Amino acid sequence: MVDCASRLEETLSAPLRIRLDEDRRRNLADAIRRFADGELGIELSGFQVGRLIDFLVTELGAPVYNQAIQDARGFFEEKLADLEGEFYEPEDGG
Repeated sequence: MVDCASRLEETLSAPLRIRLDEDRRRNLADAIRRFADGELGIELSGFQVGRLIDFLVTELGAPVYNQAIQDARGFFEEKLADLEGEFYEPEDGG
């Protein structure tokens, strides 16, 4: 079994494929600081918050993104399945 510290270091050293723009990253950092302080009683440094964001994006980014793609695909497939029933116009035979 891989220990937590090794897994964390491995995750944080992997290149991030999902990038957050600076405004989104700053807003997320503020939200994490508020949560950690208010809910957990932990004050995080800027470095700690940055590492936590990198970890969360690496670990959760792809699964959440992929689930969103699957959800969108399902939504559109459902709409397209009934496209003919919804919009079909009978043609006049004569």
